[in-house]
Amino acid sequence: MDLNISGKVALITGGDSGMGLATAKILAADGVKIILSDLDEESLKDAAAELTAEVKDVKVSTFAANLADNASVLKLAAFAEEQYGGIDILINSAGARGAAGDFLTLTDEDWQETINTDLMGAVRVCRAFIPQLQKKGWGRVILIASENAYQPYEEESPYNACKAGIINLSKCLSRSYSKDGLLFNCVSPAFIETPMTDAMMDDLAKERGETREEAIKWFLKNKRPNLAVGRRGKPEEVAAVIAFLVSEQASFVNGVNYRVDGGAVESAF
Repeated sequence: MDLNISGKVALITGGDSGMGLATAKILAADGVKIILSDLDEESLKDAAAELTAEVKDVKVSTFAANLADNASVLKLAAFAEEQYGGIDILINSAGARGAAGDFLTLTDEDWQETINTDLMGAVRVCRAFIPQLQKKGWGRVILIASENAYQPYEEESPYNACKAGIINLSKCLSRSYSKDGLLFNCVSPAFIETPMTDAMMDDLAKERGETREEAIKWFLKNKRPNLAVGRRGKPEEVAAVIAFLVSEQASFVNGVNYRVDGGAVESAF
């Protein structure tokens, strides 16, 4: 599919691996200029090298930023403005599982740490970059939520709440800024092959005294029995949906959440 966005500039947070990097590859192949951002500059350099090896003639820049720090986000926005005259596409893929465990064991600090990264990180990047999109009169914003927003898991209450908030935030922004030519949508993945779920499975494997693959099989059977396809999703499968939503082909899609979950959410709604 021709996305019809060649020459646009996309900022992808959480862009050094997983869904963020997979999305960068699809967009770059369509002629989009890419800014990859994450916490670690070295991992970003590796990601940029992987991208340029796969997509010839791509223009890619990297900028390490911490979305839990507003000053860092503002520096990222200034970089995008100085280097590219602002962005056209914002994909906020950065996030963390955060504190997990029995609800009564989680402290205020546990909640605040998760909220500061997963919810307020999205708030900060939207606040910093919406003016750049308004200036261009065209923009696409994708916020990554999760199946947890619809089907919360009891040991992940802070993460569940943040991801539900992300969907609400996206809908709110879609109502506020559509008049400026900006479209806001969410994508909600479930159990994708990412560094975050790798770490979860490694912890589970250690706890159970087995391999990661054995832990994944146990987890699918016992913790995600509704995941109808019976496997972890691939980053590319999520990236394909994101790429469609930022394209001209999705010009009438706004304020919507797309679940890319292999059937993991049991409810139809």
